[in-house]
Amino acid sequence: MKITFYSNFLNHHQLPFCIEMSKLLGNTYKFVATEPTHQERIAMGYHDINEQYDFCICSYKDIENYNKALKLGIDSDVVIIGSAPDVFIKERLLSNKLTFRYSERLFKKGRWRILSPRTMRNLLFNHTRYINKNVYMLCASAYTSSDFALVRTYLGKTYKWGYFPKVIKYDVDELMRKKHNYSTKLLWCGRFIDWKHPELSIMVAKKLKEEGYSFNLTFIGNGPLEDEMKELCVRYGLQDCVVFLGAMAPEQVRKHMECANIYLFTSDFNEGWGAVLNESMNSACAVVASHAIGSVPFLIKHNENGLIYKNGDLDSLVCQVKRLMDDRDLQSRLGLNAYQTMSETWNAKIAAERLLILSETLMKNNICDTYSDGPCSRTELLKNDWYGK
Repeated sequence: MKITFYSNFLNHHQLPFCIEMSKLLGNTYKFVATEPTHQERIAMGYHDINEQYDFCICSYKDIENYNKALKLGIDSDVVIIGSAPDVFIKERLLSNKLTFRYSERLFKKGRWRILSPRTMRNLLFNHTRYINKNVYMLCASAYTSSDFALVRTYLGKTYKWGYFPKVIKYDVDELMRKKHNYSTKLLWCGRFIDWKHPELSIMVAKKLKEEGYSFNLTFIGNGPLEDEMKELCVRYGLQDCVVFLGAMAPEQVRKHMECANIYLFTSDFNEGWGAVLNESMNSACAVVASHAIGSVPFLIKHNENGLIYKNGDLDSLVCQVKRLMDDRDLQSRLGLNAYQTMSETWNAKIAAERLLILSETLMKNNICDTYSDGPCSRTELLKNDWYGK
């Protein structure tokens, strides 16, 4: 089987999946990068890996590579297309060959945006008109299927997907020993921007300190709100329990996750997926995450492998964190279950194996209901306020 994956550039969230696909298919698997890696990501510690792997074709490099990428769009048995121009699948869609679109949610800033005539025209032209074609959706957000359902697109044709950063196989006992901290270690990672809401973690620290809890909160990352967050910590007298480490390479971030007890994930609906959730769960952190984040409904089962709080509700967030602070056994249980979720279900190897089976099934014109959970299982239509409803 010949499968080609189109996206803007190869990143460390997609690389493990690509490597697994290459193991399964050999030279018949290709990844097409349509842009160089963005300088903003390189400044954050990431690397440009577009030209480091034989399976990767850089269509932007020269006309020869561009033509190769165009030809693969026609010749491949299966195509996955994410953030890439539709020119690569234009002829493919007309010939009704199996194609997977790969998308985060459409309406991160609110579903009312569908009222925009320009948005509606784009959706109808690029998606709705292919409702009877062999086109399916790999959802990189639990809210993707609901957003597209507003224009009656991909109904019954959406599957759970996402991003698949490297899953590390640990000696679990050794990993959990790293978390034997006298003071509970809380961790927050990301860009200091408004929709990631780092201020909520600072407010949690303020509440915990007022109530006499022993803890340390570490921030990793940088961004326009970093100085403001530091000033907020000074205002609340948190300098003795909150530290800012700046941006660092993903490998270094993982080292901090391995030692952390609780991971705070405070983004709102603008967080399309949020691969730090995969990484923190793989590191056996007890995660407290907003229900608005695209990966959360797929990856977290509340009270089983993590805790979910109502987006934007500080009291809900503090309540869940205090549950973990008061119960070290709960911390450990959720962390271990989170690790198991990543190592056994939500990883690149499982995703690659399941995608081949899904593709083979769909090419035979059969509906695939093989999986009840995890990658390639069917999605449900979620409302933005699903949590607690």
